[in-house]
Amino acid sequence: MQAIKFFSLCAALMCSPLALAKMQTVALNVPTMDCATCPITIKAALVKVPGVSKANVSYQRREAVVVFDDSKTTVDELKKATSDAGYPSLLKTPSAAR
Repeated sequence: MQAIKFFSLCAALMCSPLALAKMQTVALNVPTMDCATCPITIKAALVKVPGVSKANVSYQRREAVVVFDDSKTTVDELKKATSDAGYPSLLKTPSAAR
């Protein structure tokens, strides 16, 4: 009986949205960064977005690289977070991302 419950639970988890979730990494161009402290504000805004596990922001490259769970948030939500913090961003194309 315990084995049946275990396998039922495993099957349910495999069919859940959690099983389909995938970590994504995107690079956002943030051209309005104008000082070395801007990345602190941008990173703080990004890590507050549900599903974001990591955000690295570079003032020199005017770029934010974000790792997130695509079942919890979207690129549009990431862009909204930077815009709401006062720094509009654009998704970098794959060939432009570093």
